[in-house]
Amino acid sequence: MRIRASDTALTSIGRRVPRLAGLALLLALFAWIVQDARAARRHGVEPPPSSIAEQLFREGKLAGDKPLIGQREGAPPVSGRDAACAQCHRRSGLGAVEGRIVIPPITGRFLFHPGERIAPESDASHSPPTPPDRSAYDDATLARAIREGIGADGRLLDYLMPRYPLDDAALRELVGYLRGLSVGPVPGVGRDTLNFATIVAPDADPVARDGMLKVIQEYFDSKNSFYRGDAAPPLQSARRIHFRVQRKWQLHVWQLTGAPQTWGAQLDQHLREEPVYAVISGIGGGTWAPVHEFCERQSLPCLFPNIDLPVVASDDFYPVYFSQGVLLEAQLITSRTPTPAAGRIVQVFRADDAVGAAAAAALRDAAKERGAIFVDRALRAADGARQLAAAIADLKAGDTLVLWLRAADLMQLPAAPPEAATIYLSGAMGGLENAPLAAAWRARVAMTYPYELPDIRRVRLNYPLGWFNIRKIPLVAERVQVDTYIACSVLAETLASMLDSFVRDFLVERVEVMLSARIINGYYTRLGLAPGQRFASKGGYLVRFADPNGKRVVADGEWIVP
Repeated sequence: MRIRASDTALTSIGRRVPRLAGLALLLALFAWIVQDARAARRHGVEPPPSSIAEQLFREGKLAGDKPLIGQREGAPPVSGRDAACAQCHRRSGLGAVEGRIVIPPITGRFLFHPGERIAPESDASHSPPTPPDRSAYDDATLARAIREGIGADGRLLDYLMPRYPLDDAALRELVGYLRGLSVGPVPGVGRDTLNFATIVAPDADPVARDGMLKVIQEYFDSKNSFYRGDAAPPLQSARRIHFRVQRKWQLHVWQLTGAPQTWGAQLDQHLREEPVYAVISGIGGGTWAPVHEFCERQSLPCLFPNIDLPVVASDDFYPVYFSQGVLLEAQLITSRTPTPAAGRIVQVFRADDAVGAAAAAALRDAAKERGAIFVDRALRAADGARQLAAAIADLKAGDTLVLWLRAADLMQLPAAPPEAATIYLSGAMGGLENAPLAAAWRARVAMTYPYELPDIRRVRLNYPLGWFNIRKIPLVAERVQVDTYIACSVLAETLASMLDSFVRDFLVERVEVMLSARIINGYYTRLGLAPGQRFASKGGYLVRFADPNGKRVVADGEWIVP
């Protein structure tokens, strides 16, 4: 069911809401979401298990994987995922606002009870989106609305709402699904407490790990210092809808051990023993895939971990990342490689470093259609300066050298780089402008830089660094600690906008909405997520050192969005 607009029945789209009916309109929307969740809990309604209806709602698939078809008079039909209900009403079913168009919630408590779906709190020059006496649907009138576009009060729905020729069985499934959508108790949400986890992989840098944990705990302590429990006055709208907007935040640190293939079972055990509402931040040194897969399998939001090798899975919903990390860096290098490449592309990385190996593979995949000849030089764990020098000794004119190496290996490079090669260096792996390169290498390398340039970023870091100073947090891993602070800030701002509607899917949807409005983004030029996107920063620079004997870098071209 794809609804972008409606009349006074299923939605209010025929009458567009002014752009800033704004915050008041959103507050009213979320107020009714609160009532939806609370009333559903009182009635003991639980979300249904995965079903044909869930596929129909989320993916636009009918039984037998046939595509859902939505029809509009005089326009081409929509089908499959484009026709799915979640495409407009979102996975939670709690709706959204797109510019001046209000997309209403379609959970059971809104559809099957009379009254306003969205309380109008706009100025008097605009008519309200739905009247206070809006009719409730029943199974028959909802079926008619879906099939024929006729609302509960007998009026035609808006053109933007497709008509779906569903059979009786599919309709019964869908109506049952809507009745139980986004209701019931949410794990990790108590009357007075929200429980969160942060996940620490065993290969995380211990200094960065401790710095991250200090920031999270201080942020939680700061947040909780304003908690007043039942003494806190309720937030009240003009409609006299009350909210409980304050809860304490409780942090659970899930420290993983052993091999990555064991992490999934460990995380399942942690979740059973300590149910949490979401995972915030976290840190790893190599693969993050088992954590990503756990969060998706458990429908658990996992927001902004400190990792350089995220998982790219276009259909996954719950893990959200700052950027694609070294995978983005591979794309930045690809954007500069000639077509076809003049010579070989020689990549040097450590075979036991999952991040460097994955980055090398990503560059091969991205450039394979360009006719490039790749030569991979994978260093073994015991290899040192001699083997590193041998790996680059045969480069010649036209060759490109790509170094996917950590700072410890950069310190072991030969005193001078190969004369004839174009040289690229991973900034995230090597330490950005602090990469320990000899002057001769600094004069030659182009470094991937998927962050804001230092001269501009320095101003943007004043706020988080000032907060660290006030909270007496030692600065031991700046990028990790700033990113952690930004992640916690995004979480706080998002929860404040949800007004007590603690639905996990809705949390992720609200992060999408809130992120692009932020001013303080730390290391990133801009953060933003369109529906379905899971990487908030989309591009980066290639930079060069302004002075071979210094650390200042300058952009070698414009900001690149591959």
